[in-house]
Amino acid sequence: MQAQTAQADRPGRVLITGANGNLGRRLIRRAIESSPETRPVRAIVRSERARQSLADIADLDIAVLDYADTEALAHAADDCVSVVHLVGIIKESSTSSYEGAHEDTCSALAQAAAKAGIRRIVYLSILGSRPDADNACLASKGRAEQILLQGPTPTLVLRVPMVLATGDYASRALRGQAQSRIVPLLRGGASREQPIDADDVVKAILRGIDLPGSNQLALDLAGPQSLSRRELLERCAALYGKHPLVVPVPVFVANALAHLLELSTANPPLTRAMLGVLDHDDDIDPGDACERLALNLTPLDETLAKCVGPEAEIP
Repeated sequence: MQAQTAQADRPGRVLITGANGNLGRRLIRRAIESSPETRPVRAIVRSERARQSLADIADLDIAVLDYADTEALAHAADDCVSVVHLVGIIKESSTSSYEGAHEDTCSALAQAAAKAGIRRIVYLSILGSRPDADNACLASKGRAEQILLQGPTPTLVLRVPMVLATGDYASRALRGQAQSRIVPLLRGGASREQPIDADDVVKAILRGIDLPGSNQLALDLAGPQSLSRRELLERCAALYGKHPLVVPVPVFVANALAHLLELSTANPPLTRAMLGVLDHDDDIDPGDACERLALNLTPLDETLAKCVGPEAEIP
């Protein structure tokens, strides 16, 4: 009887799409290693190469499938109670579009979750996303949110800004800029940034899975401090005793370069839509999200020291 009770009290299996990314790996480890809230995980990736990137996580249940395949998703979710959807892009290429990565996958997930009887979906979106946004990426994300929020499965949408974790792209970029002598910044770094610690996002997701009730909810979540990109660079550079010279890059120059790259290559390293996302002003009050999710945000200086500074442990 005690064994049956313990089994019944154990959190149900969570399905995680886009599980091979930096945030996905952190979420998996937190879910399966944390006590007493340890919960089983099924990781969903779209290639064998992605599967191999998770091989170091012992005994992890991994499925390879197309994120837009409703039947495959429903089968993978059959014995799960919740889904965390981490799939998304900020730059289109010859093989991926915003519509395919965001709207098509959310449409398939909404149908699959209904078939599998999923109790809650947590969808990670981008701060500033809305269906009528001028930016193509943010508009697509906003439409994807609506697909899930208007579906039959209770959904929590978490909109977040720059997420910082040791070894991820954003932290590596800041680390490199912080140690440079000259740093070109769009508009001289005037855009507002409100970076959030990846560990805080993982906590928010796991607590979001267990939210009571069957309501549809969208929350804006960001770090505890909003500052200009230039101020963020200076904060990071101070960790190295550096003072980089900031060279302002006009928006029209950056957009012209991005447009040229879009015309000249199938997979441009920079696009105008991507620039718009990166230059978006993030300045929100995260208080409501923190209250609902019982979340205490990590101070920015602590996050920067951990993820960007000289003592950061880079995987």
